[in-house]
Amino acid sequence: MDYLDAVVLGLVEGLTEFLPISSTGHLTIAEQLLGLDVDDPSVTAFTAVIQMGAIAAVILYFFGDIRRIATAWGRGLVKPEHRGDYDHRMGWFIIVGSLPIGVVGFAAQDLITGPLRSLWVVAAALIAWSAVMLYAERRARQDRGEGEVTLADAAIIGLVQCFALIPGVSRSGATISAGLLRGLDRVAATRLAFFLGVPSLTAAGLYELKDVGGIDVGVTVVGTLVSFAVAYASIAWLLRFVAHHSIGAFVPYRVGLGLLLILLLGTGVLTAT
Repeated sequence: MDYLDAVVLGLVEGLTEFLPISSTGHLTIAEQLLGLDVDDPSVTAFTAVIQMGAIAAVILYFFGDIRRIATAWGRGLVKPEHRGDYDHRMGWFIIVGSLPIGVVGFAAQDLITGPLRSLWVVAAALIAWSAVMLYAERRARQDRGEGEVTLADAAIIGLVQCFALIPGVSRSGATISAGLLRGLDRVAATRLAFFLGVPSLTAAGLYELKDVGGIDVGVTVVGTLVSFAVAYASIAWLLRFVAHHSIGAFVPYRVGLGLLLILLLGTGVLTAT
């Protein structure tokens, strides 16, 4: 992997990590087009590590919120009178909502980095989860804001987030859809999706650091910096977009890409792995 590969993959990661179009699916496609071995542990590790650039963008963008929630959570641990504060409870919501994907991701890591990396899986998931997104929009009440998130919401959304381990589903597509089905408005569901992404993606990046030794440090740093810059802009854009638009707007792209992948795989232009 060279610096051009790092820039391309950083751009793809930054653009797709928080949009409901699947960053893992796009990264797998990009790696194939760049001629990289998607089964190489160092390539898998590289993609996980550059996700930390996107996570850094979330932390910076929501730094005030994250600091407030973390402070309130810590204060509530030592002072019982503060345990009713919403920010203290939100800290627990994020922890509870992040646990399922951590457990499932660790238990199924061989499956996730093996058979599920197939572009046939990506194509099928892009199309299939699009139906879930449309269903969520049609059933959405959007009668609750961020201040009305409950522990049950966090637990259920966290469970649904596990579907994002399938390349092509999209973590934000899964969590926002689940939030809408729970009655949250789009902005609240999207913000919660961002918060839930911080622990899970950080853990994944740190875990994969052990395999990144096969790639030049400078290349890894460049990919991470590009991912950070592009992701920061993507976060700002998505929050403005979902305030006034349905996530169903992403469905034509998802379905079109899925069908194109099927065509390219069927004609031998691309290989599944």
